[in-house]
Order: sequence, then C-alpha cells, then structure tokens
Amino acid sequence: MTTTARQVVIIGYDQADLLDIACVADTLDAANRLGAEPAYDLRLATPHGRPVRSSTGLVLMSQAAVERVRGPLDTLLVVGGLGHLTAAADADLVSHVRRLAARSRRVASVCTGASILAAAGLLDGRRATTHWAYARELAVRHPKVTVDPRPLYLVDGDVSTSAGVTSALDLTLAAVEADHGPELARLVARWLVTYMQRPGNQAQLSIYVKDPPPEHRVLRRLVLHITGHLDADLGTAALAARADISERHLSRLFLDRLGQPPARFVRTARTEAAARLLETTALPLAAVAGRCGFGSTETLRQAFHAHYGISPSAYRLALRAGPPSAALPAPSEAVPTDAVDGRG
Repeated sequence: MTTTARQVVIIGYDQADLLDIACVADTLDAANRLGAEPAYDLRLATPHGRPVRSSTGLVLMSQAAVERVRGPLDTLLVVGGLGHLTAAADADLVSHVRRLAARSRRVASVCTGASILAAAGLLDGRRATTHWAYARELAVRHPKVTVDPRPLYLVDGDVSTSAGVTSALDLTLAAVEADHGPELARLVARWLVTYMQRPGNQAQLSIYVKDPPPEHRVLRRLVLHITGHLDADLGTAALAARADISERHLSRLFLDRLGQPPARFVRTARTEAAARLLETTALPLAAVAGRCGFGSTETLRQAFHAHYGISPSAYRLALRAGPPSAALPAPSEAVPTDAVDGRG
C-alpha cells in the first residue's frame, strides 16, 4: 500500500546559511534511506524560484517558487542566515510564509529564521528561541514574542524554533522521532554519527565557551581557579580569602563583570562540568557529583534539574542512547544584539 509522502518545504533566500538547510535536508534524507514511511518529499522553495547564494557564496538551485507552492504541507521550515533581516522585510515573502503556514501541519524555523516567522505574526504569544547572538534583537523587534535564548529548540504547539545552525539537527531528529518513533531516530542519528538528540532545553552556551576569561585580573584568576578546582571549597568566604578581598567586594565584582553572584557562577560551573562528564564518561552519578563538587547525588540532581530541566540520568540516556541491536544496512542497501557570528 502506497502512503502519501510528507511534503516538506524549506524556505531559502539570498544569504541563507548553507548548514541550516543541510542539517534539515540531510537528516530527513537519511530518515528516508533508513525506512521512513511515509517518506519525506523535500523541496527548497525560494522567491520566484530563483537560485539563491548562500552566506558561504555557494549557489543553490531552487525546486519551487514560494509564490507557486500550494498546500497542504506536512512541514514548512524557514532557515536563517545573514540575509534574515532582508528576508523578514520582504512583504511578499512574509505574506507567502503566512499563507503556507496556515496550510501546514507544523511550522518551524532554524536560527534567525525565527525573525521571518515573527514578521509573519506566527510567533505572537508564543515562546521562541533563536541564535543567542540575535535573541535580544528579535525580542526588541517583536515584543509580542517571548524570546528565550537558552534552549537548543522550543516546541510551542504546532510551531517550533531552534537555536543556531547545528541545533537544526536536534530539531529535525526530534521531528523524525515524533513522526516515526525513537528507533528510526536513533538509526538516523547513528547514520549521521551524532548524538541521538540533545534535549531541547539543553543550554545553547556553556560558561566554558560563551565568553573569554574576564579581563579583570583578580576575577580572571578566580574564574580559572573555580573551573579548575570544582571539588574544592568554593564558597564566597573561601573565594574572597583567596583573592584577599572582602566578600562584599567579591560579590560586586561577579555581579558587575559576570552578571551573577559568585555562588550562582560556581553552581553553574559545577553543573555544566557534570554534564560534560555525563556525556563523555560512564562514571556513576556519585563519582560525577564528587568530581564536580556536589556533596551528594541528590544535590547534583537538584542543580541539574534547575539548570537543564531534566535529571542527570535522563540527560545521559538522551545523549548516549544506543541504536537498536539490528545492524544498519550498507549505504547501497539503505537506502546580546552584538553578533559574534553573523551566520544563521
């Protein structure tokens, strides 16, 4: 019995991010190769069906003109990129996105593609995310949208938004799982040599990558000490004594330079270090808690749930879940407003 394919339209435009498009397209193509039924029928639609020049300079051919696409669609997805503001200001494009959204089972955006959904009014009254560097800009331009820059992706009803570039992979794997179940999603993840899928509420940024050490000499030494000695006494009194400053001055330094009190910074550092150990080792929770300075597994659990919205055990399971025992078929058979990176 032939089942009608799931019609998926990816909206592209000049200066769209190539990786935004590829993460979605290659993930769904892998699902097709590995047995998705019904399969996904993918099309890249662009204004007037013209080829689009991606932000890398590579040119992509279009399979459809946005103006001529008709529903119903299974999924409408808008990508991000350096050209997202120009695309969001294109009244014709935005109008067609709004029209197609009304004829789609679900609507999604990758990265700064959220600005186009917002321009179409599709995010009004919803929680949405985008690339962390553009979250403030999106919130200012669209005050009816509740912008949360923390998660990798958010699902609010039939509208989903995701963070920067490779989070499109997580969003699309979640869609495959919703459509076809966890076993196929695990097969696709293994085929793509990636995690099963990172939890959507995993933070986009870690203190280990989001900022360089602070320029303030005393604070820089303290931050390096904290991140290198997580199992030590890192209480406010101990840190102040180490820096030979008052506790009040210590708190003021952290608040002024890092935007948070020292205790919260320490707790975040310990929690994110625990996440890395859960991802990369088989250490039991008690050992993870000890290495990261938590007094007990219960303290670790509380901190982890507060930071990630998920327990340490569930986090490890989601990230490291192995595929089913069945072997994979061979390829021939299986089928801030200041942007640091302007890409989608």
